[in-house]
This record gives sequence, structure tokens and C-alpha cells, in this order.
Amino acid sequence: MAHPSTDQVWQWLGEVPDPEIPVISLTDLGIIRDVAWRDDTLVVTVTPTYSGCPATSVINMDIESALRGHGIERLELKRQLSPAWTTEWMSAEGRQKLETYGIAPPQPAGGPERCPRCGGSDLERLSQFGSTPCKAQWRCRGCLEPFEYFKCI
Repeated sequence: MAHPSTDQVWQWLGEVPDPEIPVISLTDLGIIRDVAWRDDTLVVTVTPTYSGCPATSVINMDIESALRGHGIERLELKRQLSPAWTTEWMSAEGRQKLETYGIAPPQPAGGPERCPRCGGSDLERLSQFGSTPCKAQWRCRGCLEPFEYFKCI
């Protein structure tokens, strides 16, 4: 029996949401590093956002469930910590989805460029930590709304 193409597998993985930020997919987040067939086994290489990410086991279960739902029987999930994940691996579409959702996307300068709610640029950091370790709490002085910022790593 023929294997699905790796392009098809990438499409399927593009439908798997991140468990902590379900508006973006695992491929948008950039943590799926490779998809390859090794004989009859599909090998999916995953680099977590950081080595202690609490969502790693859920992510692996979601990947396995999605691919098994598409008929993949032999599957290996390979965890790759080096090179370490970086926000540069996020897709442009993923960054836009974050902002539309109300989370400021990561910026190389280390802070958000604008408020994801009103677009204002008069911003202040409230806390280095948000609802997850990879986000910080900020507030717009223009609309006075708090928002999360996905930290640049």
C-alpha cells in the first residue's frame, strides 16, 4: 500500500492546533521540524518551544491521534532539542493569527510593536510572565486593555 506523501502529512499536521494557543497550528508555531518516511514508519521530528514545555506530552498525543485518524499505523515521534526552537520558526500566517486573536506576536526588539486590540503603540509591560511561560503581560495606555505578548526567543 502506498504511503501518503509527506506534503499530505504536512497538511494534516497543519490542522493540529497548539494546545495552549489553539488559534495557531503546530506547523504555524514551527515546532514540527521534519516529516519523513523510513521504510514503513512515518517519522515526525518535533522541537518543543522549550525543553520543559508542559504541553509537550499533549502535543505528542495530538500529533499521534491526528495521524492515526488519517490511517498512519507506524509512527515515530522524534524529539529534537538542538537546535533549540526559536520564534523565528513561526510562520507569518501564525504571527498574524496570534495578533488577530489578541496576542501580540514576537518581535526581535523584545516587546510588542503595537496593541493587538486597537493598534496603539503606547505600551507598558505589566509582568514578564503571562498565562504560559512563553508569554508576558502588557497593557496599552491608549485603550487601557491588557494583552499577552508572545516572547521572542
